[in-house]
Amino acid sequence: MVQSVVTDGPKTFLTGEALEAYRRVKVKSGTTTSPPEVVYADAGEAYIGVTLYPAASGYEIAVQGFAKDGTIFVEAADSFAVGADLYGAADGKVSDTANGTAYLKALEAATAGGDVVEAAVHPFAATAAGSISVTDAGSIITGATVEAALAEAFTHIQTAQKLIQIPLSSLTQEDGTALTKFADGDSATPGFAQISNKEVVLRWNNHATPTKVAAFGIALPPDLAAGADVVVHWRAKMSGATDSPDIEHEAYLGAGDTDCAGTDDEVDQGTTLTEYTATIGNADVGGSPEELTLLFGPKATELGTDDLLVYSVWIEYTGKTLTA
Repeated sequence: MVQSVVTDGPKTFLTGEALEAYRRVKVKSGTTTSPPEVVYADAGEAYIGVTLYPAASGYEIAVQGFAKDGTIFVEAADSFAVGADLYGAADGKVSDTANGTAYLKALEAATAGGDVVEAAVHPFAATAAGSISVTDAGSIITGATVEAALAEAFTHIQTAQKLIQIPLSSLTQEDGTALTKFADGDSATPGFAQISNKEVVLRWNNHATPTKVAAFGIALPPDLAAGADVVVHWRAKMSGATDSPDIEHEAYLGAGDTDCAGTDDEVDQGTTLTEYTATIGNADVGGSPEELTLLFGPKATELGTDDLLVYSVWIEYTGKTLTA
């Protein structure tokens, strides 16, 4: 029995489609001809060799085998430098853009797509995440390599936009007294009010000394990064275009009684719903387990004509990768 076939030079195949010179080819799926038909190896695909001249579909063509002595010539899909690792690109061309396995090493630079350059056979098993391509059949990520995909995943895990929603219904007066339905008039205490589009908001009367409300015992989550800012967010607007009060807030972390709140944000005049923020400085954030107590409300003497309407409250924090 013959153990192998030794070919000194190129091998003849039939073209399964029109082929150009110096393009990578693979055996056509389902071919029954003798010799077999070959077609372009596309982006990221393995190949058996490179065409030596152009040929129309159905004609014989000489293919320089992948396993050969010496070097081969290939057509570039784009520009790349000498020494670049070359991957399969569309229509049998090559590129330094990671896609599958890098089978070749560029011995000449390509200045543009269409250049024919000398390359050495150089297949390697990638050991760096930046050299391993990602198929992404579900179109979930934008990165083309394992390195880029991991960067996306850990950016999501460690984002500074992790969120703790504070339901308005959980808010109380500062002393723990429950809030009730808003009563229009000369009352310092806010209440819940339904407005035109059925939203339920927290509403303060235009009172000189409005009462603060509190969100008690918000446990900081295990994936909170200690030493990173914690930011309070409000979506709010005024009932009219006269007043622009600060949302004055206090923040207490853990068992201590030191207010670690940052600068208050000022609500714009007018009825445009806007997001406002206040930062709890990173030096005060010790991480989980720890409790955050938050008090907030319009600053005294700054509601003379209009009411303040708060639509939502939430906390944003920076996440970390958990180890267990």
